[in-house]
Amino acid sequence: MTPGWFKTNRLFVADLVLVALSVVLSFVLRLNPEQFFLDYLPPLFWMLAVALLVKPFIYRRFGLYQRVWAYASIEEMKLIVRSVSAAALIVAAIIYPLYYLRVFQPFALSLPIFDWLLSLALVGGLRFGLRLLAEQRSTLQRMAGAGLRRALVVGAGDAGALVVREMQKNPQAGIAPIGLLDDQREKHGQHIHGVPVLGALSDLESLAREHGVDEVVMAIPSASGTVLRQAAEASHRAGLPFRTMPGIYELIGGKVSVNRLREVDITDLLRRQPSQIDREGVGKSLRGKRVLVTGAGGSIASELCRQVARWQPAQLVLLGHGENSIFEILIELAGDFPQLHLTPIIADVRDAQRMHTIFADHKPDVVFHTAAHKHVPLMEVNVGEAVANNVGGTRNVVNAALEARVPRLVMISTDKAVRPSSIMGATKRVAEWIVLDAATRARKAYSVVRFGNVLGSRGSVVPLFKRQIAAGGPLTVTHPEMERYFMTIPEAVHLVLQAAAFDEQGRVFMLEMGEPVRILDLANDLIRLSGLTPGEDIHIEFSGLRPGEKLKEQLWENGAGYEDTAHPHIHRVLEAERLSGEALTGAVQKLGAAAEAGDSKTIIATLQSLLPGSEVGSVPAPDFRSIS
Repeated sequence: MTPGWFKTNRLFVADLVLVALSVVLSFVLRLNPEQFFLDYLPPLFWMLAVALLVKPFIYRRFGLYQRVWAYASIEEMKLIVRSVSAAALIVAAIIYPLYYLRVFQPFALSLPIFDWLLSLALVGGLRFGLRLLAEQRSTLQRMAGAGLRRALVVGAGDAGALVVREMQKNPQAGIAPIGLLDDQREKHGQHIHGVPVLGALSDLESLAREHGVDEVVMAIPSASGTVLRQAAEASHRAGLPFRTMPGIYELIGGKVSVNRLREVDITDLLRRQPSQIDREGVGKSLRGKRVLVTGAGGSIASELCRQVARWQPAQLVLLGHGENSIFEILIELAGDFPQLHLTPIIADVRDAQRMHTIFADHKPDVVFHTAAHKHVPLMEVNVGEAVANNVGGTRNVVNAALEARVPRLVMISTDKAVRPSSIMGATKRVAEWIVLDAATRARKAYSVVRFGNVLGSRGSVVPLFKRQIAAGGPLTVTHPEMERYFMTIPEAVHLVLQAAAFDEQGRVFMLEMGEPVRILDLANDLIRLSGLTPGEDIHIEFSGLRPGEKLKEQLWENGAGYEDTAHPHIHRVLEAERLSGEALTGAVQKLGAAAEAGDSKTIIATLQSLLPGSEVGSVPAPDFRSIS
């Protein structure tokens, strides 16, 4: 055997020594010296031989040589107990018959029990000794490291323990935990991985000064907006940067890591309590299926692709009009899911023949239709384009899906489709009708998922406010009482996947979005989180409510309602009337012809007749600086 063999099998060699030592010690502890040397040498040699032949083999079968013992945990302790116990039982099963067959005499029947206990201590001690050595080296590295930032971790639960552990294991991250905060008083004074729980969140400022803290880390993924705001404001008063763990939706399929800590964002203050997902239902609807996503380069659709990829589809088709955005999500998914069959397609949903060809070639099992123009002010001055893309594009996708016999299709819609006051909202409402009518005619699980504004998506309020703050203000808002429903991107996609798993035909599902939020409150919160003071450092200006614009959004029509589904955060909208059949076909054709001719007046008149009570077309040229 070469020196290299001993280097790579040091643990195996050490176990051979410990096996022999355990057997010898069991005889020494059980017997007096006269018995041992005069009568028990033959059984000692027999038991030693059997143990050396059996135990290393059993240890290897149980995987004791495939573990990195520097990271040993409770699971590794259980593995040691199982493997040592199994080996001891096999040794006893061999030794006892040999004794009763008088192969050797005399023998103490308790010797295998002594050997089992000693093996547990020696084998387990060796491995956890390796863990302690690794811990000691890590501690010395942290003590020797210069410039480590001292962090106060908020949350002494599972997530807090993971964050502390990551900081300790990765001194190169440049951050060291010096204490934890938790509002559960019974945790105060306890230690997690050697780090003390110093007090409650209300003690943050005083403890930060006392311990020379450099930054605060929020380690409660399910924290409400109120708690996050309290922690962020306390950190700001203490003059400390504040970072937070990703929310529960961002952690799906991921890992907690110090490197994933990020600056607190306004989206954190809107985080919902974690909703449960029916993993069996979602997995059944996606695993092993061919999935196609239209508009796949968009901010919502790209997150949808990320979450779909985690359910191991047979193929994921990324269909989009913008080559750069499709390329970016393609490269990201290829790196994160190297085994996934990805197919990028550059195409426009307005091209009917192209849609039919794509669907015929790839035969998707599930389609998520997200491709749409969504910017309200832009569509007010590009009426024909809104119809061509939102209405015509949806018709082309649905017709191609029907021809390819796609069993499941989900269209992403918006609360602006309810009693629409904008061209965008009206075209999305007609698009909803197209999907629902197809579901009724073909008896397929085609449905619509409707939700409100998505923070962090392209063109949404937060990026605009951030740019205005960076420019020194002012922040522009249309009206001080303007309210909107908001969701984060991962939260919305999480629930879309759940709704998509429902085997229902021609349904509109509405996502639970909590209470509406005033745009003015968002503006003030983002100014404060940027370390500035509203009204002093950054001013807010009101541009005035535009004619036909809503102060508040609705989630369903007047006279309609909703009912609960199997998921507490998804509701089924009950709407009494909708356009369908030949009437819908005729209306869509009329809108398409007007869009092709650039006839905005006919489009507006047609939408007004289709949607009585709406105020489509009454909005004058928009002020693009303000938020609707």
